[in-house]
Amino acid sequence: MVKKVAVPSSLIAAGGLVGGYGVARWSGQRALGGVVLAGAGIVAGRQWRARGGDLAAGVLSAAYLGAFAGSHPLARRVGAWPSVFGVAAGVGLASWALVDRRQRQG
Repeated sequence: MVKKVAVPSSLIAAGGLVGGYGVARWSGQRALGGVVLAGAGIVAGRQWRARGGDLAAGVLSAAYLGAFAGSHPLARRVGAWPSVFGVAAGVGLASWALVDRRQRQG
């Protein structure tokens, strides 16, 4: 019997930001990176709503999109990868604090 393991939304969201950028950079196809980014955002968003409610899902979805947009100007100052890792860490931490942490306690 295979045990089903739930992946925390914080890892999905952070992984979507890092993975989306990595796929776009290494494949040379920005749209392909966007598919990764969007797919992870949808999966994380469903978890945010199911586990944290509409408000948490809205706040975290805005943070996810803001992190994506904000990583671009930040990259000019600190470099692409540090920017992506920084915003991914921020979204991951916010997701953990608002949604995933409750699952561990409950």
